[in-house]
Amino acid sequence: MAALHALALLDSEPEREFDALVALAAEMLGCSTALMTLVDGDRLWIKAAAGGERGEISRDIGMCSYTIRSKDPLVIEDLDSDARFAENPLVKSTAGARFYAGAPIHAIDGDGERHAIGTICVIDSAPRSLNDAGRTALTHLATLAETTIAARTAANRAIAIAITADRQAAALVRQDRIFRQAERMAAIGSWRVSLEDNDLEWSDGVYHIYGLPVGDLPDMPRAMEFYPEHARDALNRALATTIESGAPFDIEVDFITVQGEPRRVRVLGERECIGDTPVALVGVFQDVTERHALETTLRRSADTDSLTGIANRAAFDRALDAAMERSRANETPLLLALLDLDGFKAINDTLGHTAGDDVLRGVGRVLREPWLRGSFVARLGGDEFAVLVEHPALTATPSHFCARLQESLRFPIALNGLAMVSAGTVGIAALEGDCLSIRDFVHRADTVLYKAKRTRIGERRRSDRRDAA
Repeated sequence: MAALHALALLDSEPEREFDALVALAAEMLGCSTALMTLVDGDRLWIKAAAGGERGEISRDIGMCSYTIRSKDPLVIEDLDSDARFAENPLVKSTAGARFYAGAPIHAIDGDGERHAIGTICVIDSAPRSLNDAGRTALTHLATLAETTIAARTAANRAIAIAITADRQAAALVRQDRIFRQAERMAAIGSWRVSLEDNDLEWSDGVYHIYGLPVGDLPDMPRAMEFYPEHARDALNRALATTIESGAPFDIEVDFITVQGEPRRVRVLGERECIGDTPVALVGVFQDVTERHALETTLRRSADTDSLTGIANRAAFDRALDAAMERSRANETPLLLALLDLDGFKAINDTLGHTAGDDVLRGVGRVLREPWLRGSFVARLGGDEFAVLVEHPALTATPSHFCARLQESLRFPIALNGLAMVSAGTVGIAALEGDCLSIRDFVHRADTVLYKAKRTRIGERRRSDRRDAA
C-alpha cells in the first residue's frame, strides 16, 4: 500500500501514456476491454480503460487481486467455469466477463524493494485462450507500464525538485544532489530559455542526452539543429503556442545526438512569469528511445500476420481508408486486388496443414516481390489476401497487373513425396466515384473475384470433360 500511495496515481486524472497503453493491449490481444488497475486496500481503481470506464470496484470481486500474487500472467479462459469467479457479479451480469488475462505491474518503494501494485489486463465477453505470444506481449505491456510509471514519477520528482531548489536557496546543494540522481535514473534533464535574449540553461542530464561535455552550452539556434526538420518544426510550434497562450506542452520528437545517433526524446515545457509578465520557458528533456522502440515493436506486431509476415486485416482496413482518401484528394488511380487461393482445402487435406502453412508463407513471399514494391499487401484471413496498388506503372494496365499477379501465385508445393501446385484467383477493381465507402470498394473487388472464380471453375470442368473424352 505504501509503494502504491507514494506514486500519487490513485484517483488521478487520465494520462495519455496509460490510455495509449491499454488501447494497444486491446488491439494486440483482440479483446473488447483492456484496463490498467491499481489494487488498493479495499478497492480496485481503474487508472485507464479501453472499451470500459475508469472508476473503482470492490477488491473482493476483482480478478486483479489474484493476478498481483504471482510473477507470471494470470489467464482464465472461461471465468464461468472457474470456482473462484462463477458466482462473481462481473461474470453473471448480462454480457458479463467470460475471459480474463492480466499481468502484474510493479513499483519500487523507498527502500528499493519491488512490490506488485496493480495490473494490465484484458477482458472479453466470450471464453477464449491466450497463446505464448499473447502471454509474452502482456508481460511486455506490464513492463512498459512499469517503465512509464517510473519515468512519470522521476519526471514529476525532478520538476518538483527544480522548483523547490529555485525557491529554497538554503537547501540548494542537497536538492541539486537529489535532482542529479533522479536525472541519471530517468535519463532526463531540465532546461530554461530566457524570452528576452534566448539564453539557454541546461542541467547535466541535457548535456548527456545531447552527447556534449557538461558546460559546452550551444546557443538556441545551434541547439535546435540537432532535431530533424520535421521535429524542429513541431517543437518550434509548441514553443510558440506556449509563449503566446501560456498552455504547457508535452511532445515526443526525433533527435540526433552530437555523435549522429538517432534518438527519441520527450520535451515538456511551461511558461515562467514574474507577476503577469512571461520571462522564460522552463521544462524537462527526457530520452525515451527504449520505451518508444518497445511501443513501436509491439504496435508493429499487432499489425502483422504472424504466419506470412505481411499486414493483417486490421492494418489493411486502416491502409485502405488512407489510400482512398489520398486517391480522392490527389485525383490519382487506386486499384484493389483481392486474392483467393484455388484448391487450398485440397492441399490441406492431401498434404496436411503444414503444407497449407507453407503455401500461405509462399504467397506472403510472392506479395513481397520487388515488382510489387510500393503496394500495400495483407492477409485478410484464411486463404484470402489483398493488394492495394497506387504506383502509376501498375495502375495503368490493370488487366496486365491482374494476369501477372495470378501467374505469380502458381508455385509447386511438396511434402512426403507428394506434390501439388498452388494457384489463386484474382479479382481487381478500380476506385470510382460511386465507391463511397470501404465496404463499397471491397464489395466491388469481391464481386469481380467471385465471377473470376466461377469462370475458372467452369474452364476446369470443361477441361476435365475433354480429358475424359
